[in-house]
Amino acid sequence: MSGDGSSPILEVKDLRVSYGAIEALRGVSLTLSAGEIVTLIGANGAGKSTTLRAIVGLVPPRSGEIRFDGRPTRSVPTFKLVRRGLILVPEGRAIFANLSVRENLEMGAYARKDSGIDADFDKVFKIFPRLKEREKQTGGTLSGGEQQMLAIGRALMSRPRVLLLDEPSLGLAPLLVHTIFESIEEIHRQGTPVLLVEQNANAALKHSQRAYVLETGSVALSGTSAEVAANPKVKEAYLGE
Repeated sequence: MSGDGSSPILEVKDLRVSYGAIEALRGVSLTLSAGEIVTLIGANGAGKSTTLRAIVGLVPPRSGEIRFDGRPTRSVPTFKLVRRGLILVPEGRAIFANLSVRENLEMGAYARKDSGIDADFDKVFKIFPRLKEREKQTGGTLSGGEQQMLAIGRALMSRPRVLLLDEPSLGLAPLLVHTIFESIEEIHRQGTPVLLVEQNANAALKHSQRAYVLETGSVALSGTSAEVAANPKVKEAYLGE
């Protein structure tokens, strides 16, 4: 159930996805409420990224239901879901390498017509001061950590109502992993719920309220992050204990 007693802003029920003959998701169900950071952990190939891609309509489900803000998303194209505020930061960051930091951020706001864009630049620069310092640099010249900050900052410029993050700490030095997770906490504090896919299970469980463990396309375990972190199988398989 949702963490705050209200109806979830994002609801996935019995989601099944196949790539050809391979069943990547076998009936995944999960919820995300307005005040939460929820994490999906699991081994490589467990179906974590596929779950996020299916939620935003990049992968067609074979069956199951996804509801965003109480409305079914089936047959709604990805760009319309983005305009409604369902925003994915993909694995690998996918920034525009030949555009400046500022231009990358502007791309996040391209569908907006409101007058709050300047205020959102300030908000992003407050969360990621490094981006302010690098504002005129091209994206391709940034370090991996700075590119990750830029990818998240660009997503924030879209005014997300739900932020989906796919492996935000992948390939980053430990200090930068800490910085990225601090920023995720800050984004959450400012009112954006986050669904987080993360290989670094220690950090993910420390910085989330609830967790789902995916194994070969199914939810093997779910509960509060503290409960999941205390599970002996999780400790052995994902926490190196």
